[in-house]
Amino acid sequence: MADALLSIQILPHTPGGESVIPYVDRAIDVIKASGLPYRVGPLETTIEGDLDRLLPLVKAMNDALIEAGCPSIISQVKIYYNPTEGASMARLLEKYPDGQ
Repeated sequence: MADALLSIQILPHTPGGESVIPYVDRAIDVIKASGLPYRVGPLETTIEGDLDRLLPLVKAMNDALIEAGCPSIISQVKIYYNPTEGASMARLLEKYPDGQ
């Protein structure tokens, strides 16, 4: 059972003012490779897992963008942590099956 949800918005400073989209896509690739459940939204991505896996994942996303050529990144992170009852995107969204 996952104990946390982490939502992240990555704001890369791109070399030469390039589009941020390929860099955001690279961050999402890091999330995909983690094998953790995630949901991409228009302004942020939410990941479900144990906090001790989620926090290193934030670092891995930032490291991947530095390796891709970004000189700096702002990561805005929100965390819902519930080690007693667990955390689930499905449970928090069950009232909104159509996302509305």
